Amino acid sequence: MSDERALQPAPAPQPLSAEELAYVAPETKAPAAEPAQDAWQGQERALGAIEMGLAIDHSGYNIYACGLEGTHRERELADLIRGFLADKPIPGDRVLVHNFSNPDRPKALDLPAGAGCQLRKDIHDLIEDLESDLPKTFRGETFEEEKESLTERYGREGEEIQRQLTKQAAEAGFALQLDSSGDIGFIPIKDGKPMTQEELEALGEQGLAEQRERRRKLMREVKSVMRRQTALVRQLSRGVRQAERRVAAEAIRPLIDEIDQRYDSTEVSHYLRELADDLLDNLQIFQEAPPQPMPFAMFAPREDARTNYEVNVLVDNGDAKSPPVLVEPWPTYRNLFGAIERVVDRQGKLVSNFTRVTAGSLLRASGGCLVINLRDLLSEPLVWRALKECLKRDEVEIETYDPFAMFTASTVKPEPTAISTRVVLTGPDYLFQLLFAYDDEFREIFKVRADFGRETDAGQNHASIAAQIERIVREEGLLPLDPGARPAILEQAARSVGDRRKLPTQWDELGDLLREASYWAGKAGHDRIESSDIDETARQRDFHNSRTETKIREMIRDRTLLVDVDGSRIGQVNGLAVLGLGGYRFGRPSRITAVTSPGAHGVIAIDREAKLSGKTYDKGVLIISGYLRHVYAQSAPLSLSASLAFEQSYSPIDGDSASAADLFAIISSLSRVPLRQDLAVTGSVNQFGDVQPVGGVTEKVEGFFRTCEAIGLTGKQGVILPKSNVDQLLPDRALMDAIAAGTFSIYPIETIDQGLELLTGIRAGTIDEAGTVHHAAAEQLTAFGDALKRRKPGNGAADASDDLGAAGEDEEAESEPDRDPT
Repeated sequence: MSDERALQPAPAPQPLSAEELAYVAPETKAPAAEPAQDAWQGQERALGAIEMGLAIDHSGYNIYACGLEGTHRERELADLIRGFLADKPIPGDRVLVHNFSNPDRPKALDLPAGAGCQLRKDIHDLIEDLESDLPKTFRGETFEEEKESLTERYGREGEEIQRQLTKQAAEAGFALQLDSSGDIGFIPIKDGKPMTQEELEALGEQGLAEQRERRRKLMREVKSVMRRQTALVRQLSRGVRQAERRVAAEAIRPLIDEIDQRYDSTEVSHYLRELADDLLDNLQIFQEAPPQPMPFAMFAPREDARTNYEVNVLVDNGDAKSPPVLVEPWPTYRNLFGAIERVVDRQGKLVSNFTRVTAGSLLRASGGCLVINLRDLLSEPLVWRALKECLKRDEVEIETYDPFAMFTASTVKPEPTAISTRVVLTGPDYLFQLLFAYDDEFREIFKVRADFGRETDAGQNHASIAAQIERIVREEGLLPLDPGARPAILEQAARSVGDRRKLPTQWDELGDLLREASYWAGKAGHDRIESSDIDETARQRDFHNSRTETKIREMIRDRTLLVDVDGSRIGQVNGLAVLGLGGYRFGRPSRITAVTSPGAHGVIAIDREAKLSGKTYDKGVLIISGYLRHVYAQSAPLSLSASLAFEQSYSPIDGDSASAADLFAIISSLSRVPLRQDLAVTGSVNQFGDVQPVGGVTEKVEGFFRTCEAIGLTGKQGVILPKSNVDQLLPDRALMDAIAAGTFSIYPIETIDQGLELLTGIRAGTIDEAGTVHHAAAEQLTAFGDALKRRKPGNGAADASDDLGAAGEDEEAESEPDRDPT
């Protein structure tokens, strides 16, 4: 191809005007009233899913809410759910009482709302009344007379037995004597007097033997009499207890019946009957007894016998106005499923009883809803499995949970309790996808997915945004808003979602903006938040977070990083990337270069060969090969080896937003037409040359503008971007001023040809139009093909690939120049 080419100039490009780029805020009047669900405008899809999940009364319709961001959104979600459940019936109370037939398995009673605390008070008052009344009853004349009558009757029988025994002993020649230990002794007598030692010796062997025989017979009789006396004592004790029980029953039964009449519950009636029987069986705990001080009693907790007569209220809905909706901020095993607290007894063992059982949030939310953050839920082992089991069976079992204990420390185990709790999990979308794919039970238990969007249409929902702004200002006591500040706030809100047509639905960022703006307004001496305070907030945010960005611009200015912002170069273009550092994103220009030569390797990305690229970037490079075949290889093979590189890039790169810039560099290298260095490029490309939208356009444009500003604005610099990205472009004040002054330009394009004409000033044309960029590139590719043909084996120029081909080209590629380059 001749060096002297008659290239056709392209028509002058038309950049976007400041008016086209200016953000036009929707209606910004302060709302007269805040609608009830303003915080959820634009989330109709998710709200409909939640309403359905709460309305269907069937197992498995628990809800996974994804897309919610911010620390306060779970509480706001709970408020929303309360509105959906406002017309539902209020669930009852749940209490735990002693099981008199099986103490280790306390019973759970279901009662109407508020009846749980009432039952606890009734039983407490009953025990107090009995503690006061029963001792008085036992001291009453009637009971004392009955006891005296029993004592007298059984005393007479005992005395008669004693007389008979004394008479029998006297007839046998003995007198009875009780020693200090209560044992009976036998004293030989003669003429009514104890025998002396001389009298005993005078009896002789035969007399002593007869005396011993009489003693043995008398001993057998004494034992029989003693058994009769013991039986009399038992009869007396039994008679006294029966009298006590009869007298106590007259005091207890009316009180129990009075309590029973207040509750229309078979379970309560059965419990009260068992309670009454146990009270009558344990009347000794109500009897007066002198205090028995015990050393070190303060260090040894004592199990009070009256504990069995307490009522443990697990769930109290007495003050509830609607079904419970709880947010569990710490979803540990104990907090979700309940616990059995333990104490150390006198022997140093860990023990417990039913009064130390506490309900978890799953039980307390029964009849309503429980909101849990999934990431917090998964932080403790075993919780996820236990939650699924509870939701599958619709019941919860409270047990001692200590995964590090070697032995079970408590035998108290309440029976499983039925629940009707709707669980709402909040979490990111990727966790939903993982659980749905790998946990079969998850899709059966959480049938409803509520997908909350991060943004909403600005035109339809600006009133709700304005209401949220006013709510935040009012609730947090911030400086009032000047009417002129609202458009600036909405513009910053649109920047946060990267689209001038949208506004955010997550309020945390908006709240942060208002708080900081109130601070800067106060520091400036303003009594209201003005538009300038919003701009100052954005400027200060950038200043606080832009140390790395500033350092990169300084390195470009000082030529440590090589980026040209003036002049023209062949095979070189400025690409734009976005870097993120802890939530702060900024654009960074990078030099992209391309070198082409005869060969059959197609497009080689040096970053890919160095394993510094991601899959999306690699796909963009392969698409470039498709475009080259589409434009230049329809009638002849593509004989090309081209190497692409992000210069001075030493960290991984990904994304296809540089594919348009890569293609411009390759076409420039082929056509030998230089590209303007005062224009930077962002955009992806398809195989037919259409330029496609990319992300982060605002950061990319501002990044190149600030780089040019640091080096020096020439009035010709600008950015080429996809036309479909114009609505995502929201320039800051400094960039808008430069655009209005004509010192910086933004050019939207739809095709690669439009970009070529902007960068070269030459018509793109076609491969058949002389004087165009594509024609020049096609001529060069034809020359590459001819060079390869001349160097086929047998043409006298074998093994010349190092001179003509791309680096690393192998012999197989040299011998087959007409094969597909990819």
